[in-house]
Amino acid sequence: MRLSELELSNQYASLGEPFGQFIQPKPFEHPHLVHINPAGAALLGLNPGRDSAQTWAEYGCGARLFRGSRPFAMKYAGHQFGVYNPELGDGRGLLLGEARGIHGERWDLHLKGAGKTPYSRFGDGRAVLRSTIREYLCSEAMHALGIASTRALCIIGSDEPVVREKIESGAMLIRLARTHIRFGHFEHFFYTGQHEALEQLVHFTCAEQLPQTADLSVAEKAAAILEMAMKRSARLVAQWQAAGFAHGVLNTDNMSIIGDTFDYGPYGFLDDYEPGFICNHSDHTGRYAFERQPGVVLWNLNALGHALSGLLTREAIVETLQRFEPLLVQHYSGLMRARLGFEQPGADDDRLCAQLLKLLEDASADYPAFFRRLSRYSPGEGAPAFSDLFGAEQQAPLADWLQRYDTRLKAEPRPDAERQQAMLRTNPKFILRNFLAQRVIDAAEGGDFAPLDRFMSLLQAPFDEHSGNDEWAALPGTAQKHLPISCSS
Repeated sequence: MRLSELELSNQYASLGEPFGQFIQPKPFEHPHLVHINPAGAALLGLNPGRDSAQTWAEYGCGARLFRGSRPFAMKYAGHQFGVYNPELGDGRGLLLGEARGIHGERWDLHLKGAGKTPYSRFGDGRAVLRSTIREYLCSEAMHALGIASTRALCIIGSDEPVVREKIESGAMLIRLARTHIRFGHFEHFFYTGQHEALEQLVHFTCAEQLPQTADLSVAEKAAAILEMAMKRSARLVAQWQAAGFAHGVLNTDNMSIIGDTFDYGPYGFLDDYEPGFICNHSDHTGRYAFERQPGVVLWNLNALGHALSGLLTREAIVETLQRFEPLLVQHYSGLMRARLGFEQPGADDDRLCAQLLKLLEDASADYPAFFRRLSRYSPGEGAPAFSDLFGAEQQAPLADWLQRYDTRLKAEPRPDAERQQAMLRTNPKFILRNFLAQRVIDAAEGGDFAPLDRFMSLLQAPFDEHSGNDEWAALPGTAQKHLPISCSS
């Protein structure tokens, strides 16, 4: 299918003025195609080869609109670093409309960097090449790791200067999402006393995401939304913690109601295992540090529950949210057992995992590299395969842990070779480390998009060996481990 044949609907925009405003994008004067994501195009049934690079550039920057599109800036609010901010909304992006994917699934198309909207406040409504590349890479990397995420269709570049910490090149990205409804949408209508609009949003969300609730009352639908958000958020944050992913800015306006990873900005994957890792250089108190993410997500769910408190009893909200922690622990334990190669639960698995994490923390050992090497480990091999990840003082504790691990592996029903193959499909070789993302960005800012194309293909199949690409699986040097990443990313 060509871009001109893709037809969008506007169900969310049809909700009317309280939900946002219709705004035309501001196209670039001289757009150029940076990259097309074939996997994203396939979701919509698009064939990238059927349109020219110029046609992609025009659709991707809003110079041409998809059939049926009515660009709409969504209004929402949210708690930012724990403080309620009513002045939020789509300040640099527009909902172009909704499409049906090749399997009948729903996809929002959202144009990021499309220019000023009524919610831009003091911003210019633009995105930069750096930030679009970071979102583009990470949304696809997360999907390939099996973590719920928005997706990406394409990046369009320009020669338009945009001022951030420095002058950068403007760019746009078309984000694909199963929904763009955030916790902050519900907060906006609650705090402004727009109760009818809040009920309208509840009905809309259930019609799109929970069709089985069609015959329920609005209160029952609100309960179903909170239940869905709680369950999916518990699973999501467990996946983040197991994968070593730090989001960086977990405000309620960055929380998807369906539990997808949403709004990629100052994120970071762990290099050394550092529970207190802060990836956002604006996070001066460490509110969104890696180890605090589960607690912050629960805090955000409480904020969502409060926004629904006009429809739900306090007891119903508390009862739902009390199940968050047990679900989180259940998901996380299962994910870490898989990373360790345990097919069946063992009585001391959680303790063995906790001992390993403490060992990795004490040694400042590389988190993804350790698990990838562990995937090839056979009982009795001892510590040599990991020796370069641990200092001299940690060699004895490492050997002790490996002895306990050997004992645990004896209880596994699978042969070693089968276990190792399963672990290699669980512990990735290629990780979107910040220093590698910066390498791609530096090349792209110089007009070389080949590294972007190469790294994207590796991140979309991160468990494969990809012979000849080991430079993209290299460990960072000391100076590359704590690159300053800002919210403007």
